[in-house]
Amino acid sequence: MKVRNLLGERLKHVSDDSQIESQILMTKGGYIKPVASGIYTLLPPAQRISKKIQEIVRSEMDRIDGQEVLFPVVMPASLWQSSGRYTSIGSEMVRFEDRGGNKMVLGMTHEEAAVHLADHIAKSYAQYPFMIYQLQTKFRDEPRARGGLIRVREFTMKDGYSFHTSQEDLEKYYARAYEAYVRIFKRVGAKNVIAVKSDSGMMGGNVSHEFMLLSDVGEDTLVICPTCGYSANMEVAECITKNEETAPAALEKRATPDYRTIEEVCAFLGKRPEGTAKAVVYAYNDTDKYVVVFVRGDTEVNETKLRNYLGREIHPATAIDPESGIVPGFIGGVNFPEGIDFVVDRSLAGLHDLVTGANEEGYHYTGFDFGRDFGRKFEYVDVAKARAGGICPVCGKPHLTIRKGIEVGNIFQLGDKYTKAMGMTYLDADNTEKHPIMGCYGIGIGRLMASVCQESRDEYGPIWPMSIAPWQVEVCNLRVTDEKVRARAEKIVDDLEKAGVEVLYDDREVRPGFMFADADLFGVPVRIVVSQKTEERGVVEVSTRDKSIKTEFAVGEAAERTVGLVRKLLAEYEV
Repeated sequence: MKVRNLLGERLKHVSDDSQIESQILMTKGGYIKPVASGIYTLLPPAQRISKKIQEIVRSEMDRIDGQEVLFPVVMPASLWQSSGRYTSIGSEMVRFEDRGGNKMVLGMTHEEAAVHLADHIAKSYAQYPFMIYQLQTKFRDEPRARGGLIRVREFTMKDGYSFHTSQEDLEKYYARAYEAYVRIFKRVGAKNVIAVKSDSGMMGGNVSHEFMLLSDVGEDTLVICPTCGYSANMEVAECITKNEETAPAALEKRATPDYRTIEEVCAFLGKRPEGTAKAVVYAYNDTDKYVVVFVRGDTEVNETKLRNYLGREIHPATAIDPESGIVPGFIGGVNFPEGIDFVVDRSLAGLHDLVTGANEEGYHYTGFDFGRDFGRKFEYVDVAKARAGGICPVCGKPHLTIRKGIEVGNIFQLGDKYTKAMGMTYLDADNTEKHPIMGCYGIGIGRLMASVCQESRDEYGPIWPMSIAPWQVEVCNLRVTDEKVRARAEKIVDDLEKAGVEVLYDDREVRPGFMFADADLFGVPVRIVVSQKTEERGVVEVSTRDKSIKTEFAVGEAAERTVGLVRKLLAEYEV
């Protein structure tokens, strides 16, 4: 491929300052073209990278006995109604009617389609286990599209679905899929990917892992223990607090007329935040009924854990009905209003001298003890956010760190959530009908490409790993008007292509600085420079995009040695 014939252009500047680095570089480099919010056209360099990632993913899915299929993008609403997700999923899913008035949806995920297919081909236990997967375009009407291909509305995804006759068999396959994902991320050159325990969300199931590329621009918050390797998404990370046992104290009502926040009350009463019971008010989405969450004053509520504990969708209550008995700024465990649901976090266990609101305007109590003074039956539960320096739930050391990450893949143990809801059964060996057990395995292709760019780059452009680079070698001809130089460059290009190397050839009549700037944006791993000076000395200049190699090859062996270099760099990504 000649640069002069390549569709797209390289830009010096990108006007939108809100873009992250990978988005800026992929826009400047002519990889992506925005069509609408969260919807992009992939130009040839990006499409070449995408195809290479897809082939790596495909080979690893085949390696664990996956069978490739292709589900439709458009599905009848009846499939989603049978699983219950037609109504449980919100506006992220696009619903419409066809010309016949039939309700339809655009696929944002394909569990329902997978069950529909499997139900017609796997009626006997003898046909299990099996896994089907696809590489398909999906659409999710994401309200917060950002970061170029990091968070989009239309995207290409590999999603796989395994079917099993026992939980034990699912767990064995889940482990195989886990290892396949580890291999995929190594092969595409994603260096800092970790697996974390995660919340299953709308997918359902009890066990799930997300594969996170550690990055400051990531939207997910991760909890990591560097001592033992524990890792979890903040949404599910256990929060363990160590409370110093306090002696019981007399319950004393104190006037605090102008003090509502934890900071204000602590300063006035001479207390520390960890000696207070903070009250946070939420409301159920379906009824708007209030639920008050009590946590230690120096911790925060984890809304995902709270939602999972309650088994209902909730939202912060921004306006409190005065008739409810809840007194904002003075909510507490003494005289707690009747008819209000509550949750008590375990961070408050063992504390017998707490500051809490009096449920009366202008007053707080000191000396509060939930077990003694609350007057309600309750249990301590974990609904607080883990935090930096917190206690690791595995090794018990107070070494937890908080990092940001980009989700590049996920795997779920779905159980029989979908097969049971959709009435899928098979005939078991004992001649009884049973529901299959499912696993689900997803990887976003475009997001993975952008994440690798975010991780492997410098200020001048991407540094693509050899395994997924759009081209393996770029040949830069600095003197196209010189017959000898042009002949030398074209001979090297021809020899490399005959050896199976993917070559990008730049023979434009432009300044060297301009050509090299474009070459940096292409991010091709190996660069060969042919010029009048190198031709006079009988060599070519060879360098790698990551600047780890800068050398010269004699012209007679340039192609052969470059092929060897390409193979050596490719080998770094083999597993």
